[in-house]
Amino acid sequence: MAPDTQPVLRTLAPALRELERRVHAWLIGKHRYPLNTMQRATLEGQASDLSRQSDALLMEQPLLTIVLMGGTGVGKSTLLNAIAGGAIAQASFARPTTRDPVVYYHQSITTNRLDPALQFCKLVSHDRHGLEHKVLVDTPDIDSNDLTNREKLMRILPVADIVLFVGSQEKYHDKLVWDMFLQQKERRAFAFVLNKWDRCIHPGALGSRPDEDLLRDLQAEGFKSPLLFRTCAQHWVDHPWGSKHQLADSGEAVERNGDVAPKNERPAVEPPVEGEQFLDLMRWLEAGLTRMEVEAIKARGVSKLLKQVHDAVESACPPDFAPMADRVRMSWRRLLGDEADAATSVLLNTLDPFQREIEHHFASERQRHFSGVMLWYLNAFGKLRYVGSTLRDQLPLVPKAGTSVEAPPEWSLARFTEACSAAASDQHLHARMKAMANRLLVEADTLGIPLGLLSESTENTAKLDWRTRYSQAMIDVITTVERAWSQPAGTQWWVQKVIILMTDWAPSIAFLSSAAILIWGYTMKEPARDVLWTDLFIPVIVVLLVLAMLHVLIAIFLPLRWERIREQFHQHLEKRLRTELETEFHRVLTEIVAEVQAERRQNELLVKEIDDVASWLAEREQSASIVNLYGK
Repeated sequence: MAPDTQPVLRTLAPALRELERRVHAWLIGKHRYPLNTMQRATLEGQASDLSRQSDALLMEQPLLTIVLMGGTGVGKSTLLNAIAGGAIAQASFARPTTRDPVVYYHQSITTNRLDPALQFCKLVSHDRHGLEHKVLVDTPDIDSNDLTNREKLMRILPVADIVLFVGSQEKYHDKLVWDMFLQQKERRAFAFVLNKWDRCIHPGALGSRPDEDLLRDLQAEGFKSPLLFRTCAQHWVDHPWGSKHQLADSGEAVERNGDVAPKNERPAVEPPVEGEQFLDLMRWLEAGLTRMEVEAIKARGVSKLLKQVHDAVESACPPDFAPMADRVRMSWRRLLGDEADAATSVLLNTLDPFQREIEHHFASERQRHFSGVMLWYLNAFGKLRYVGSTLRDQLPLVPKAGTSVEAPPEWSLARFTEACSAAASDQHLHARMKAMANRLLVEADTLGIPLGLLSESTENTAKLDWRTRYSQAMIDVITTVERAWSQPAGTQWWVQKVIILMTDWAPSIAFLSSAAILIWGYTMKEPARDVLWTDLFIPVIVVLLVLAMLHVLIAIFLPLRWERIREQFHQHLEKRLRTELETEFHRVLTEIVAEVQAERRQNELLVKEIDDVASWLAEREQSASIVNLYGK
């Protein structure tokens, strides 16, 4: 005897409830990699199925729901009337009349035990012991022109444990009905009814009967030995059998794959035509589906449901964007480098009109390292050279000071640079940043990371206060370059030290030497020279010549030209802007990929939990005699 499966089902119920809670929480959670409409709808439906199955398995004895499904005019309602032994479902030969599903259930079942999808249908109770834990549901036609009828069927179909697929000679293989069957054949148990059998007993134009054709198709769909009943439902409606006849107790008289049961296994009541099997269908419904089979079907249905949930969750798993992110990062580095170079040119172009003023400022800063006569000389030369400077007039952030052109020690080139970078940002950089964000998104999409994944964060990054960042970058770079010119390092430092030492001592030495020579000429030389007033200017002239020569030496070894200054500005500023841009935009890419990877891990954990429940159920699932109810 097979072991009782009740502990399995009762243990399975809370596991399904927990899975339903996890799937639902995962669905309503924030998804960096969004679910499409169909994925969300599928998973929401399957979460509802998990909840429904959990509720059903928690009952003392689970109910088996058998749903009649078929096309227009095949006789589903007539078949239910025949099963009930009375007209409980409205039937018609002219057109489909089942607009509201009819639920046929035992009177011992309270309506609140019925699935919520069934509680608002037309309810008909009975007192037949053989159908005590079974619920039969007549549904609207799948191929009805009234779309609301089809919607009603789709709401009920998830409730079905067994689908009784009803067809007739004319409509057993219609495309819409058959497609629905193909969608459900692995998820639910199926038995088949070929109604109006009296019209099917003669071969058709192709030389085979409809039942033979249907059996071949079912076998092709993975049903090794499909359960097919040939019925004349209208006959049993006209000749009610329930109160007048008893079913034979001697075994199952069901014809499968065309094999006719032995005479001693046929029902006591003769069928209206040869091969008609309505009473066999009744025997199967009442006695063939025992509690063990019911629980096995429930367990098998849960296994199929878990497989579907597994596939749906797995299909919603985000791709692994790590390899693509590396390629995108390399491509973005090139684009951001080009943007940094272009932005640097735009910013430095705002300084070009003031190159003389900037040279003046750098010259003033360098002069602080000199002293004595050389400092006086350089200050005087600077005033003459930059007499046309308009720096203070052009700088809105610095007070006007008349016509003076000397760059005072307290003047800050950084403030001037900030004003220039603000002007550049207002004119060009805002538009460039927006265009660059679009280029980055297109490049990422080309390399496999969808636009929707990066667009919001990338556009928000492009809207940061880049004006302030660029201003600060220029200020820092100006300070760096200024320090590099005034306080060089390495060989340049030694050259500057030597030149400064020479300029500190050479003018004094030249003055003293020339004065000593004059004194020697007047006092020690024979014959003595006459004193000339012009000779008094010789030391001064010599000092000026030395200063001029030293100035030439400074110009050669410590050149101070805008081209050289601009080159260093560009080099440092381009590197700084590249670092700023790569830091911000690569951070967006890194964070998005990390969030998607976290979603992948969450998805994989959920899939593992589903697999754990499915494996546990597979180890305990009762085989029973239900294999013929499922396709592959």
